[in-house]
Amino acid sequence: MHKPDYYARIEAPEMRDYGVYLQCDKLLACQKPLAEMVNADELQFQIVHQVEELWMKLITYTLVDVVDFLEQQNTHRVVTLMGRVHRLMRMMTVQLDLLETMSPKEYQEIRLQLGNGSGQESPGFKLLLRMPPDLWRAFQASYLDGRGLSVEDVYDIRYDHGDSYVVAEALIEFDELFQKFRASHLYLIHRSIGLGSRSLKGRPVELLQAGALHRFFPELWDIRCDMTDRWGSQYGTVRDPISHPEAKVG
Repeated sequence: MHKPDYYARIEAPEMRDYGVYLQCDKLLACQKPLAEMVNADELQFQIVHQVEELWMKLITYTLVDVVDFLEQQNTHRVVTLMGRVHRLMRMMTVQLDLLETMSPKEYQEIRLQLGNGSGQESPGFKLLLRMPPDLWRAFQASYLDGRGLSVEDVYDIRYDHGDSYVVAEALIEFDELFQKFRASHLYLIHRSIGLGSRSLKGRPVELLQAGALHRFFPELWDIRCDMTDRWGSQYGTVRDPISHPEAKVG
């Protein structure tokens, strides 16, 4: 069978109920025609980024429900759905590894097809960035203010590993996984086009590093520093060694 014959079967598969339900004909038509690909890696490039958009759609859709369950103080549902979000974030990060199979030259050829577009314009990513403030407001109203607690209470002074703590940890895990995704994307850019290059928007790619340092829930990160400083003040920054007690620190 010749390449054009395979291409025809790939792009127009036989459709039965399963394919009809998943709308495979429309799904498989979302990529450029195979015969028009600039190189053999362009299909991979399009699919990886399209799948990322689908995962971000599902994440945002799930987080909308999480906000409702936070307001209802339905901790079990919050934790279950946040667990789903965490898995999705890990999948998004792992999928980026596929793009490292491209050579820098092949990526340059694909990059020319983007016009002035860049990943910074991702509609799913931009919408997802709008969710954390709503999550925090719902958490603060239901699990902090509504229970007469502060972040310091939840993590230290009145720590009991209760609902407020469990939900806070689910939020910070999402924050951590999102930043890991951003960091992986940054390394992908480093490997593909270099961090010293200019983006398709004419801005230095190093600007992406600022986003990688962003935190959705700074209060949940800062409490760890506050606790370390507070607890450290009780035993000193430099402590006596425990391996040789007689060797006192001067």
